[in-house]
Amino acid sequence: MTITTAGYSLLPVLPELILAVGAMVLLMIGAFNGPKTTGVISALSICLLIVVGIAEVMLPAGKLVTFGGSFIVDDFARFLKVLALIGSGVALIMSREYLEHSTRRIFEFPILVLLSTIGMMVLISAGDLITLYLGLELMSLALYVVAASNRDNAKSTEAGLKYFVLGALSSGMLLYGASMVYGFTGTVNFAGIAAEAKTGNIGLIFGLVFVLAGLCFKVSAVPFHMWTPDVYEGAPTPVTAFFASAPKVAALAVFTRVALTAFPSITVQWQQIVVFVSLASMVLGSFAAIGQTNIKRLMAYSSIGHMGFALVGLAAGTTEGAQGVLVYIAIYVAMTLGSFAIILTMKRDGRPVETIKDFAGLSRTNPVIAFLFAMFLFSLAGVPPLAGFFGKFYVFMAAVKSGLFVLAVVGVLASVVGAFYYLSIVKTMYFDEPAGELDPMRVELRTVLAVTGVFNILFFVYPAPLVSAAQLAAKSLF
Repeated sequence: MTITTAGYSLLPVLPELILAVGAMVLLMIGAFNGPKTTGVISALSICLLIVVGIAEVMLPAGKLVTFGGSFIVDDFARFLKVLALIGSGVALIMSREYLEHSTRRIFEFPILVLLSTIGMMVLISAGDLITLYLGLELMSLALYVVAASNRDNAKSTEAGLKYFVLGALSSGMLLYGASMVYGFTGTVNFAGIAAEAKTGNIGLIFGLVFVLAGLCFKVSAVPFHMWTPDVYEGAPTPVTAFFASAPKVAALAVFTRVALTAFPSITVQWQQIVVFVSLASMVLGSFAAIGQTNIKRLMAYSSIGHMGFALVGLAAGTTEGAQGVLVYIAIYVAMTLGSFAIILTMKRDGRPVETIKDFAGLSRTNPVIAFLFAMFLFSLAGVPPLAGFFGKFYVFMAAVKSGLFVLAVVGVLASVVGAFYYLSIVKTMYFDEPAGELDPMRVELRTVLAVTGVFNILFFVYPAPLVSAAQLAAKSLF
């Protein structure tokens, strides 16, 4: 059921408006009262994200379209917006300790996360190329700033600068592609592009290549992954946790929507691009991580590999493939946030430790943390019956049903290679001599770890709610 709201109704954009107004109010509170309000603003930001999530779920059922088809709220958008809000909210919860530090009481940090989340929500609902670009830039500009939020740290500043320069390059590529698509179709609307694309014009395909290249940068897929390891390592750890979760959801969402709704008649052309990008990401993510000694760099290469696995589902170009992408990204967000909760816990004498050898003997000093981290690592590797296995199962099955056997086989082999570096961390935790006691774990990190850990380990008991929601969301694209 499509509800085309008369004229330019604001009902479909109500959650985004609540978030925008809320962020502006919090900015005023911070501007007039200074850094002492950081804790209050952080707590209110988390509450605001919960309110926006409820508003999103309470919107009328069916497909809502406004602004002349530029903004679409369907089951696909609802599913991914709620997931992005969860990712942003949990990242803020995990950053509370970072913000309490006397030299880093930056009240702007939670507000920048909120503004970036507005961009993600606009991006997920984009129905044309202009809305897509607006959402992408709103999301990215705030991310460039939070990457460099630890102003006293040269690595953090460098991370922000690298991300900004390469992000600007990718935006230019995407805009060039969008202008070519508009030039050859005479419209920016996805439905209009789909109608005009049936001719398979060579210029349109060139435009498609540039658009997908820009989107590949945002999901950090090979060969546009070069920023990821440096930014993940240089940015403050709570910021890295945020980068690895919510923005990935939005970027993968728009990648899927553009491919399946704007270019359904030239599936063969974009399928070749997605298959190549997926293969390259899985292989590079698996092999490049082997030699890493820093846990955040390892997680960066891991995320590159996992985006490759998620794109396997998109390459299938079917409802099952889209469903696989949604199940995969939901499970990936839970695994990543749980893993980063543990990485944030790794502190000795108040100083964070980030090298893999610092995990030595963790099973003897902190057996519960070691066990949960081992479960997350096994899940990231795709070991049954953990949640990560089901994510890979759905995307590989979709690829096999579409006849993409080589992609599925390479994916399975890449998973085996990836298991090597995950297992090497487990070996360090369980068989090496302890490196020393860790500082006590904070209650908010313990809560995040408990929820994500239970989800990861017990997902196989009752996967139906997530799988059904993903199926409903995928169907709304076709």
